[in-house]
Amino acid sequence: MSRLAQNGGPILVTGGKGQLATSLVNLGGPRIRCVGRPDFDFDKPETIAATLNAIKPVAVVNAAAWTAVDLAESEQDGAARANATGPEELARLCAEHGIPLIHVSTDYVFSGDKGAPYVETDPVSPETVYGRTKAEGESKVLAANPKTIVLRTSWVYSAHGKNFVRTMINAGAKNPALKVVGDQKGNPTSSDDLADAILSILAVIEKDGWKDSFAGIYHACGTGETTWHGLAVAALQDAATHGQTMPDVTAIRTQDWPTPAKRPADSRMDNSKLTRVFGVTMPAWQESVRKTVHQIFAQTA
Repeated sequence: MSRLAQNGGPILVTGGKGQLATSLVNLGGPRIRCVGRPDFDFDKPETIAATLNAIKPVAVVNAAAWTAVDLAESEQDGAARANATGPEELARLCAEHGIPLIHVSTDYVFSGDKGAPYVETDPVSPETVYGRTKAEGESKVLAANPKTIVLRTSWVYSAHGKNFVRTMINAGAKNPALKVVGDQKGNPTSSDDLADAILSILAVIEKDGWKDSFAGIYHACGTGETTWHGLAVAALQDAATHGQTMPDVTAIRTQDWPTPAKRPADSRMDNSKLTRVFGVTMPAWQESVRKTVHQIFAQTA
């Protein structure tokens, strides 16, 4: 059930068939107008203006991004266009029309060495091309449009698309034993929960009108923390309730699973500002994983 009034203007969502864009389409009702490549493409700035002129949205959610973390290390220009200069142009055009923008960012703007959950006022310290371009995107969209909300999220999964939870369930169905990194901490986030939070924010803006105090950065991730190993075990235990055999899941170290881009060791984030300003409380990650696994198995039933 959408939190949006059904008689308002269109909400433009970028991101094509990505996880968050799909969840917003599924949960947001008929006002959601989702666009993606080739019709909307940050590599082709003229498509940004054309899309805004065609749809005439009352608000925009930018869920489009370069999310291939490792590939970004060798494709820096493409990552910069998708994560920084493209969103900046979108924000600038939104500002010209007085349109509020919700821009989605990431925990990778942090190095992961704080040792406690990050808050919005902590300085960014990205250690990857992906994280650096996302951090640049944050500052650019905030500077370009005074009606901008940046939502940092993390470890996004869903019943659709390519993500860690679906990968683990598929791997667990084929293998009696799995090895999963167990020394990185973070907050798993359901794309449905993130979409619901965004719809709630949009509902507040529509009800109360835009307030300058709304602008800025917020953290929006699943409540509670775990490791990739902990997330895998939880998802596979839930899968076992649907009849899938539970594999043996061994925790390994980050150094045992080398990747081109360095992952933050501890990217936990604090959501309290989101609750304080918009009254949005993100659900516990365990319950959301359970719902997602149920959806995955319902699709194949």
